[in-house]
Amino acid sequence: MPEKALLNIKNIYKSFGLNAVLKGISLDVNEGEVLALIGGNGAGKSTLMKIIMGIYQHDSGEIYVKGEKVASNKTSAALASGIYMVPQEPLLFPNMTVEENIEIGFDKNKAELHKELVQVMKDVGWNLDLNRKASSLSIAEQQIVEILRGLLRHAQILILDEPTSALTFDEVESLFKCVNELKEKGIGIIYITHRLAEVFEIATDVAIMRDGKIPVQGKVEEFTREMLVKGLLPPDAQDNSSAAEKQEKKVDYTHLKPVFEVQHLSGYGFTDISLKVYPGEILGLAGVVGAGRTELATTIFGKDKVLNGKVILDGKDITGLSTRKVIEAGLNYVPEDRHAHGLFKISDVAYNTSSAMLAEKPMGRFILNTKEEYNMTQKYIDDFRIKVTGQSQLVGSLSGGNQQKIVIGRSLTTSPKLVILDEPTRGIDAAARGDVYTIIHQLREQGVAVLLISSDMEEIVELSDRVMTVCQGRINGEFMGEDINQDTLMSASFGITKNSEVGA
Repeated sequence: MPEKALLNIKNIYKSFGLNAVLKGISLDVNEGEVLALIGGNGAGKSTLMKIIMGIYQHDSGEIYVKGEKVASNKTSAALASGIYMVPQEPLLFPNMTVEENIEIGFDKNKAELHKELVQVMKDVGWNLDLNRKASSLSIAEQQIVEILRGLLRHAQILILDEPTSALTFDEVESLFKCVNELKEKGIGIIYITHRLAEVFEIATDVAIMRDGKIPVQGKVEEFTREMLVKGLLPPDAQDNSSAAEKQEKKVDYTHLKPVFEVQHLSGYGFTDISLKVYPGEILGLAGVVGAGRTELATTIFGKDKVLNGKVILDGKDITGLSTRKVIEAGLNYVPEDRHAHGLFKISDVAYNTSSAMLAEKPMGRFILNTKEEYNMTQKYIDDFRIKVTGQSQLVGSLSGGNQQKIVIGRSLTTSPKLVILDEPTRGIDAAARGDVYTIIHQLREQGVAVLLISSDMEEIVELSDRVMTVCQGRINGEFMGEDINQDTLMSASFGITKNSEVGA
């Protein structure tokens, strides 16, 4: 092993019953390195992290920190060895102060702990008010609190699990600054992410997990984005990357009648929004988190109150209608948070797929035609390549990508004229992302209009025929053709427009 290795993972195997999850994993993390760990859902990343943290016991293999073997199946041993994992969703007590949250679980004298904590913050150059209540913290600040918990325990190796999934652009920059400061202090970091752009921005090394193995790893500068995408796919997979690439489809919409129109719409979180979407068009709605895009979508969908303006679908005024009436009119919505608003996690695949049809014929409002339900569910399982053991499998047991496909499939069972997709690939792996992109392209080919809301500028650029940007609750730019690029859209999202014309 390298002389300066902080963490050395040697030939780790783990099975659950007959299911082999990890098949000989070996990794090194050295001082001041950020190892980006990427891989599809089900690749084994979570299992490996739980083994490193002593939550699971591995079947064979060894883990060393600075050459000392770490006892298996003991979280206390992992913590004592200097390993700390920052969860994707910080676990703080909202009514306790920052300091109380950081120091919880220690037996030391409080004055001594306070002195150590102040020194730790000084060492990494962070300034956080220790007397603030945790309920007042942003997600990024909560993650800093979690990191400080680890540093106060003298962590030498930090595991960051999807740390930017819920952050705004500014918060991401703040987090990256913190990560760079930790690197300079010699902390080793395992950085789990689905965002390939982050690999090249923050990581020094990268490893790809696929089917319980690590077939690809090395220094970041040795790779391109295309190489990483290829590494995520099985070696026998067909190269269908062209399906996910932006198709050059130049359509003259001037002679077409819009299928959907918003006229001077105002609601909670947005003001005076006007836009049109045409049949078979993907209109991207770009902006930073909190710009008002999701509020616009939920208001259109009948979840929130319309304060002013009109919503027109296929020539009919649907302003202020209930969600059920909006769906019946031909509009459906795939929400940003599929866990809170999109899925019945303790119900099966069939019910989750068909539930939007409860009020539709021929299946009836209260009694489902089981044959029709089966045929429809199977169609989406086959068409969307959803990996399930059967239609009776509980949705909560599926990977994030397969759950997202089910949410999209359910929205299509109502034969919509317009679908609003709100952050359709958030939290899913690169392979599943490609499948979702293919589904979106298929919708366009079928003549379905798509309103695509995304904070991922690469996604907006790749998929959209036309893009409108939202800043502080208002439309502030419209872009077509060569103007649809990340620099232009990012600038507009922050209120800096470059010769764009707003119109509908």
